Amino acid sequence: MPCTPYENPWTIPNILSLARIGLAPVLGYLIVEENFNIALGVFALAGITDLLDGFIARNWASQKSALGSALDPLADKILISVLYVSLSCASLIPVPLTTLIILRDIVLIAAVFYVRYKTLSPPRTVGKYFNPCYATAQLKPTFVSKMNTAVQLILVAASLAAPVFDYVDSIYLQTLWCITAFTTAASAYSYYHYGRKTVQVINNK
Repeated sequence: MPCTPYENPWTIPNILSLARIGLAPVLGYLIVEENFNIALGVFALAGITDLLDGFIARNWASQKSALGSALDPLADKILISVLYVSLSCASLIPVPLTTLIILRDIVLIAAVFYVRYKTLSPPRTVGKYFNPCYATAQLKPTFVSKMNTAVQLILVAASLAAPVFDYVDSIYLQTLWCITAFTTAASAYSYYHYGRKTVQVINNK
């Protein structure tokens, strides 16, 4: 009978991902209050946690986990969603672009919950489902998705800096809106196209 491997959820990369999630509402508040100078600094801090958790997970096997493979992109999605909503409220990013990004992320998060349910060994209980110590699948983001995340973050950084350095109406910023919309749509299609290839089920006997 297959059993689900048990792993320690409290790795350094996972803690850094949780810290990034915690910074999301702080950033949202700062942007809505138009404290863009401080928001830029907090955004840079969030970026450092993103770089660090990936570096540590790649270079220390004991710090790599199936939970981390889901938590890291989830933290990115939460952070990006909060940033785009707050930047739209501050009239720095168009609402249709933010809507496109959030709709894509909602679909992807729903897919993650579905995969978790399907790969959990019986009996499927609520406690077992939400227990991060039981790994059932490892997620592999597509190349297009990685590129899209980078583009989305570049747009956030550029939009945060726009009121600070006075280029809010720049044509380059508007061009970046179009590029971000394209990569977001392409990323959604890549997950649809590759489907199961992005999920590695863990089935230890």
